Amino acid sequence: MREKIERIRQEIDAFANDTREAVERFRLTFLARSGSIPALFEEFKAVSADEKKVLGKVLNELKNLAETRLREATARLETSATGAQSALDLTLPVIPNEVGNLHPLNQTRYRIIEIFERLGFNVSDGPEVEDDWHNFSALNFPPNHPAREMQDTFFVERNPDMLLRTHTSNVQIRLLEKQKPPVRSIMPGRVYRNEAISARAHCFFHQVEGLYVDRNVGFADLKQTLYHFAKEMFGADTKIRLRPSFFPFTEPSAEIDISCLICKGKGCNVCKYSGWVEIAGSGMVHPNVLRNVGVDPEEFTGFAFGMGIERITMLRYGINDLRLFSENDIRFLRQFQTVI
Repeated sequence: MREKIERIRQEIDAFANDTREAVERFRLTFLARSGSIPALFEEFKAVSADEKKVLGKVLNELKNLAETRLREATARLETSATGAQSALDLTLPVIPNEVGNLHPLNQTRYRIIEIFERLGFNVSDGPEVEDDWHNFSALNFPPNHPAREMQDTFFVERNPDMLLRTHTSNVQIRLLEKQKPPVRSIMPGRVYRNEAISARAHCFFHQVEGLYVDRNVGFADLKQTLYHFAKEMFGADTKIRLRPSFFPFTEPSAEIDISCLICKGKGCNVCKYSGWVEIAGSGMVHPNVLRNVGVDPEEFTGFAFGMGIERITMLRYGINDLRLFSENDIRFLRQFQTVI
């Protein structure tokens, strides 16, 4: 055993503790539970009483030597690290933090709000999990309307029906239930529909709907409001057209199209190769909708409209795939300035 003690002492003297990794190897080799010095203490238990008197002192000296070398090496490395830190030139300018960008959908949302606020519209919000009355029935949807079926709507519960709202029109109903005309407001928010994901559609997207109810509101007011919005958002050279359409909650109704800003009217997958892109559905609020919220349609009239923020953003920035907005690819998002 004396030979083993002397050999380990020589190994301790020869061990180079010049890095943190080397210091850790030193600890594991000599002092850890499975190291050579604890192994000697196990052997020490089996020696005779006379040998224990002599070997015990030598073995303790070996252990103290290893622990001292470990403390010295650790302190030396810490001092070296502190010296390296003090060598830093604190007069150098700091490395600036990288400034992030607003998501392009938020940039467009804020721009839409800005345009309509100038026209006197305020901003309203409502729940994303909605009941049938506020999402369908109060908006004059008949009981057998396809939008009520599972292929179009995500239902949370049935009988009574609770669902993820399919449009922000539910906020219009809630607003008119609480506030009597005049009402002039827009309703931005996320909506959900059970649609196949593609370059033009997603199972969730963002809408901005608008409502204006007052005395003597006519279709000309709707037309000029949307004309003004399109020119402000896309530029004075943007071509605009209205197409007759049908919605259960408006009568008469119209789709608002603008010339495709991505292909400049030549045709692409976004405009379905027609040269025109629908940006909004609109119309005069149906009398039944006004009656459902306790507003007399003989005294008040109004118009409503709704548009997808993704569609507006695609046209605004020339993006041809809606899926890019939800993939969180930083290479895509980094392209957009925060200025709105």
